[in-house]
Amino acid sequence: MTEAFSSNSEAVLQRTVDVAATESDNPAGDLEDLYQISDTCHFIQNKGFKKVALQFPDELLVDSVAVSAAIEKGTEVKTYILGDTSYGSCCVDEVAAEHVGADCIVHYGRSCLSPSRRLPLMYVFGKRPINVQKCAETFRELYPDSDSYVVVLYNVTYSHAIDDFRKILGASYPNTVFSVLRPDHSDCQEQVYGLPPDDDNLDRLDDGVIRKFGRQFSLKEGKGVEDYSMFYIGREGLTLTNFMMTWNRCAFSSFDPEVSTGRAESININKALMKRYYAIERAKDASVVGILVGTLGVANYLAVIDQLKESIRKAGKKSYMFAMGKINVAKLANFLEIDVYVLVACPENSLLDSSEFYRPVVTPFEMEVACNKHREWSGEYVTDFRDLLPGGSSHVHFPEPDESTNEEDSTDVSLITGALRSSCLRSSSELASASSASSLVIRNQTLTVANTNTAASFLAGRSWQGLEPKLGETPVVKAVEGRRGIAIAYEEEGTDSKDCCT
Repeated sequence: MTEAFSSNSEAVLQRTVDVAATESDNPAGDLEDLYQISDTCHFIQNKGFKKVALQFPDELLVDSVAVSAAIEKGTEVKTYILGDTSYGSCCVDEVAAEHVGADCIVHYGRSCLSPSRRLPLMYVFGKRPINVQKCAETFRELYPDSDSYVVVLYNVTYSHAIDDFRKILGASYPNTVFSVLRPDHSDCQEQVYGLPPDDDNLDRLDDGVIRKFGRQFSLKEGKGVEDYSMFYIGREGLTLTNFMMTWNRCAFSSFDPEVSTGRAESININKALMKRYYAIERAKDASVVGILVGTLGVANYLAVIDQLKESIRKAGKKSYMFAMGKINVAKLANFLEIDVYVLVACPENSLLDSSEFYRPVVTPFEMEVACNKHREWSGEYVTDFRDLLPGGSSHVHFPEPDESTNEEDSTDVSLITGALRSSCLRSSSELASASSASSLVIRNQTLTVANTNTAASFLAGRSWQGLEPKLGETPVVKAVEGRRGIAIAYEEEGTDSKDCCT
């Protein structure tokens, strides 16, 4: 007896489903090893949890009932299966877990390792099959020089094989660095489980430790990240793209465990960066910006939303915030008054290909470049919005306008339209006075009230403004009983219509 929970509904939906745990295709022994049942039970009992949320991605839901039954049998706690997560399945869905009053979350499958703050967490990455010997042979073919400086990165689902991979290559490649998983989830590291043991080399010289995307690795003294090549273990996807965009000055190669082949990554990263620069130019031309909330679980998402609102206001633009779950073309097409969207999400889901959308979708970093003149485009790319916040590694203070030099009002040329565009930098005092005087409405030359709402102005200029409400003109009628049944065969329809439909 397992309770299923869907986070997309406004109210908590709990449905009791009578299913047998034997529906899984994996034998019990495989489930124990693949889903770390014993370790999970120990984690739950050690902390004394009573309600446990089990978050599965879509591809692992087939085993969710069997895993839930095994955990309940081993711990006698109540488990809730979280399916159809609010946003990306790689992020921990803390909001859905809090709806059922869960004491902790067990996250299964691939993860972006984005920091979370609310609930204790255990990761169960799983153990995707990999031929370690073939992976080592591919590494030697790609890097025949044993003195090569290489950083080994990997998808979290292959973390179980990294120790064996290190033992094979560690002695013959002294300059090769193996990253370890170290997500920053809370001030108390005891809340994070399911990770490999610490690497003693990381504590040797803190100045040479790189911490990024839940990974850490220690560089050789006097070396920077750009002096290393990157070897990635895993399939081509969002994780690899995120690494390549962030460290775009490094040469990348990869090994795909699914087909046991390796290659030097030939994606033209400069071309990808130029596409992102085009998106920045579109953001500079925009006058109305839509802020898309793409996460409710990643730490500091509210702080970066507030910073984006402030930057957009100071740049003289309007902003509207949208919370719509998983975004798609149809959803965003409903708001034609928006010139550009900025997506606040985890690093892997921020790089959205918006070629099919009616309006471009940019990242918080790209929006900062478009609004803040002190942040110049230098080829550096930031996908983690936490780096943009005060105290972050890529934070740039938004300057106050200098009235003596008339810096608050300047013009430049749009690289897309070729037209002149004005940049009106507004000071904090102007923003405060505008906010306090929001109850005042400006009159135009014809002594009529001018509409200062950008969205309303856009709607007023459209030829079709939606269905007319006609308040008071529609007659009131009593409610009548509707049809019963399904669309293919309503109960009041005859057999002839049923045969026709079939």
